[in-house]
Amino acid sequence: MININEKYVPKMPDVMEAIFDTCYLLFDLVAGFIFLSKANGNMLFTLYGILTLTLCGGDAFHLVPRIKRAFKGSNEKIKRQLGIGLQVSSITMTVFYIILLYIWKLTFPTLKAPFIVEAMIYVSAIVRIVVCFLPQNDWCGDEGNLTLYMIRNAVFAVTGIGIIILYAMSGNIGNLHMTRMVAAIIISFGCYLPVTLLLRKNLKLVY
Repeated sequence: MININEKYVPKMPDVMEAIFDTCYLLFDLVAGFIFLSKANGNMLFTLYGILTLTLCGGDAFHLVPRIKRAFKGSNEKIKRQLGIGLQVSSITMTVFYIILLYIWKLTFPTLKAPFIVEAMIYVSAIVRIVVCFLPQNDWCGDEGNLTLYMIRNAVFAVTGIGIIILYAMSGNIGNLHMTRMVAAIIISFGCYLPVTLLLRKNLKLVY
């Protein structure tokens, strides 16, 4: 918390992060609208557009407050915006993986997702969203809730594993190289988990 009587001086690492976050959001926004504008009734392209805008919209809820904090410093209003933003982002990231499931179904119409895998994805996604809505998460507080943090991230990992199984199962059908999605999801979780752990250690506020 900064003293309101002092003029905040932005730190270079924070400014660089703000520039990166801004470019990322603008890229997602433009990419999403390009997908939708080029869809021409193609449901797969439409889903890719929705997927991209879901990611952009959800991340904007917590990245915009971070951008503001980089230039203005922290205060109670920004702290609350960050907490709510992290909650919204957690929910939209879950929706993101559900959309990936439907993209898989449209991309590989000849394949059928195993019932157990599809159930695993839906159930874990629903559980995570429900947990994210619980007030006990204390999203805007300093301490958060370690138990709910572990639960919501554990079930999120289950959702991700289910999607990985589907894209690994489809392999390289049609020479689409969709197996790269497996690597992309693994890398995503590999980056996500350390960040959330560092956030908990340093900010006591996590996804």
